[in-house]
Amino acid sequence: MRGTLMLTWILIICLSQVAAQSQRQYYSETRPHIPKPIKVTNLHFFMHENLGGTNASAVIVAQSNITSNDNNSLVPFGTLFAVDDPLRIGPEPDSEVIGNAQGLLLLAGTNPRTSTTYFDFGFTTGKCNGSSISMFSRTDLELAVVGGRGRFRMATGFALLNPYLINATTVIMEFDVTLFHH
Repeated sequence: MRGTLMLTWILIICLSQVAAQSQRQYYSETRPHIPKPIKVTNLHFFMHENLGGTNASAVIVAQSNITSNDNNSLVPFGTLFAVDDPLRIGPEPDSEVIGNAQGLLLLAGTNPRTSTTYFDFGFTTGKCNGSSISMFSRTDLELAVVGGRGRFRMATGFALLNPYLINATTVIMEFDVTLFHH
């Protein structure tokens, strides 16, 4: 019994030493932060959204069945859209595609003009190829830039939206984006 007790104590002491040593190795020494200079980038593009037919780029993925349509909107409160819209350099349907916007749009208010939006704008051509910016905001013709990757790593900023064309099957939004990034 005494030998078992001694062996147990030795094992506990050895394990505590191993645990103490491993805790010291999971981080590196603290170094002073030297910030990189902040760059400002302005982007201008058009998001083309097709609402109808087999080529729809925005579709309803969920809709509440308990809300009424008291706001006389075509789409009632509580509707969730999935979006995959092309980004183009101009408002013309045949203008050059520079990327795409993927995300979710939730009609979370009783005002049909406002929604809560998450978008990731991925760029596929030019200097921005392989980079993206993330926007998450309440939409009322302005979106907050909350992040980015590639050229726009750690981006913040804002996007001003201008409705260029809105009809039953097509929405074209003009974007003027100001980014602050490293």
